[in-house]
Amino acid sequence: MVSPRTLAVAFMACAPSLVDAHGRTIRYLRISVTDRCDLRCRYCMAETMTFLPRDKLLSLEEIAAIAERFVARGIDKIRLSGGEPLVRRDVTDLVRRLGRQLGHGLNELTMTTNATRLRDHAPALADGGIRRINVSLDSLDPAVFRHVTRHGDVARVLDGIAAARDAGIAVKINMVVLKGLNEDHVGDMLAWCGGEGHDLSLIETMPMGAIDEDRTDRFVPLTRVFDTLSTRFTLTRDSHRTGGPARYWQVAEHGNRLGLISPLTENFCGGCNRVRLTTEGKLYLCLGHDDHVDLKDALRTGGIPALDAALDAALPMKPAAHDFRIEAGGAPAVARHMSVTGG
Repeated sequence: MVSPRTLAVAFMACAPSLVDAHGRTIRYLRISVTDRCDLRCRYCMAETMTFLPRDKLLSLEEIAAIAERFVARGIDKIRLSGGEPLVRRDVTDLVRRLGRQLGHGLNELTMTTNATRLRDHAPALADGGIRRINVSLDSLDPAVFRHVTRHGDVARVLDGIAAARDAGIAVKINMVVLKGLNEDHVGDMLAWCGGEGHDLSLIETMPMGAIDEDRTDRFVPLTRVFDTLSTRFTLTRDSHRTGGPARYWQVAEHGNRLGLISPLTENFCGGCNRVRLTTEGKLYLCLGHDDHVDLKDALRTGGIPALDAALDAALPMKPAAHDFRIEAGGAPAVARHMSVTGG
């Protein structure tokens, strides 16, 4: 008699991989577990936000079921994000469940966080299988950090980063470069990261969602930032890849890496292997497009077969490239905020 587990494994083994219309194999799933955040970063959100009603969200059980099906279909990296993922109650239970997939199709489980609650959660994240996280940190200066985030305390973030390091979790810092706010802080941030043993990725601000400011006032092309950094640091191109969009350089002075994520000045779509699941169960194939399929409805009405059918219907929707652009006084490229789609 064949056991249920043997049948399940056989069912997973025959699941077709996820290949889009442009021949790109999808191996990376980013999941927004909540659109809520305890900060209000100026480039990301308006000061007064309307978040999704809780009854519209996927349950953590549903997120896990969808993620596990993605793994069965060839996804080997999952990043949990938000909003701020650690504001969702019991998110560490989701981490533990997904962590059981490590070594069984899943190669890496990671998270992007603002680290304000990382002190309390770092041990559980490490126990659940997370070995590497990204921390959003746009300045080490307390006043600048508070201004960018509207009310954040950088000391609390640094304490969370220390807790992650103590738990054995490697930390990469993500810094959105903003003209007139933190552009002059990038060199010091790179030096600090080198001293602390962190890699640093710089990010161009993206035109997603309505905010209270004109993004053209803050946009900085990373080509200019890189040229400035090159006068202070010895930067050598590095072939290192993490599955994300960053291009990396080795920093000779400290031995850490510098990554550049430049969706506007250097398109990185040709090798895109990512899709994004929102907290309400919508699967977006691209940050810069609104095409999506509703995986929550598929799962609730038809279970795994319907979920598979929805994934198959989604793949042809993945565009060759995004349509991001920064225009003075212009509307964002897409109306939804980054926190909805997941970073």
